[in-house]
Amino acid sequence: MLDINFIRTNRELVQHSINEKMYKNIDLDKLFALDDQRKSTLQEVEALRKERNKNTDSMKGVKPTEEQVNRGKILKEKISQLEAKLNDEESSFKNLLKAVPNIIFEDVPLGDESASVEVAKWGEQKAEGVDHLDYATSRDWVDFERGAKVAGAKFYYVKGGLALLENALIQFGIKKVTEHGFTLMDVPDMVNSRVLEGTGFAPRSSEQSDEYYIEGEDLAMIATAEMPITGYHMDEIIDEDKLPLFYAGFSACFRKEAGTYGKHTRGLFRVHQFNKLEMYSFCLPEQSKEIHEKIRAIEEEIWQELGIPYHVINIAAGDLGAPAAKKYDIEYWSPVDQKYRELTSCSNCTDFQAKGLNIRVRRKDGTIETLHTLNGTAISLARTMVAVIENFAEKDGKLKVPAVLKPYLGVDEL
Repeated sequence: MLDINFIRTNRELVQHSINEKMYKNIDLDKLFALDDQRKSTLQEVEALRKERNKNTDSMKGVKPTEEQVNRGKILKEKISQLEAKLNDEESSFKNLLKAVPNIIFEDVPLGDESASVEVAKWGEQKAEGVDHLDYATSRDWVDFERGAKVAGAKFYYVKGGLALLENALIQFGIKKVTEHGFTLMDVPDMVNSRVLEGTGFAPRSSEQSDEYYIEGEDLAMIATAEMPITGYHMDEIIDEDKLPLFYAGFSACFRKEAGTYGKHTRGLFRVHQFNKLEMYSFCLPEQSKEIHEKIRAIEEEIWQELGIPYHVINIAAGDLGAPAAKKYDIEYWSPVDQKYRELTSCSNCTDFQAKGLNIRVRRKDGTIETLHTLNGTAISLARTMVAVIENFAEKDGKLKVPAVLKPYLGVDEL
């Protein structure tokens, strides 16, 4: 979340990012007016409270006059009315403030999704491949029909060889991130509204809200381990010499996948529940750009070792979420579709999430400031299984096991 004083001081910069990120329903004039109004109402409330206290003090030790008693009642009623008004104004102000997206970096391409720029490329593109859904269904490795019967459309069962492959990918991913210094953690599958909002998962519209909420509870199912990991240090001050911190969270992820009309949704590629290993870092502001490149490099290392062709794109502003100042996507080569499809991402969220959840650093000289946060997908299991099937299924119907996964499976093919 951006600070209101920062927004006022840097209005043109903030408006530029709002426009380029295509958040069309944010009116800064309205935000400033709400800020002014709540401050004015607060001043009125404080003045009346001061008058009430003065009136109360005047009655101490003596019998109060009828005028003093009546004045006390009038002040109490006025304060109550103004406090209700102030609460409404504070709520409206905060709702609009938290919708303002983060500032984009200067090297972020401007435009919609089509303006994203390729910055790296690896691997040989296969000319043909096997459709993952037909293949996995024919081998009784995935069952969407029974998944739908139990939980609804886009839920599924993973079985047999595909379940073994998923387990091998998990073990490989965990080994990789821990070798790079990330502390592995299991995380809650739910977060409260403060963490959800502070993490910055603000949709461009209500129709694009992606979370499953628990009825009657202040809880939502997580869409990524990024959410609970961000909340891990909320309301904390971390000493400078302890940064950067690196965590890796393995979790189930739950997404409505709202606003995905027209996007690729076949089979496992876009589902309501999947497992994912997420990398995360809390760091000093001056460290975040370098760490962003480190996380990207680890992601590339993973796909190179798996032997899956990919390219890296610098995501255009119009396709960035609210928290990100810059994001890379890694897209694998789909020999079935003869195009690149999204596989993982890594984002530099600068101080946006840390401000929202009050996560700060104490410098060696004693000063306190907001730190930076970053996140990146190590392995998103459902899409990775799609990529492996498309690139490693053989003509005889067997699935060749990527060399790096053989130690976890003990076989050359499934």
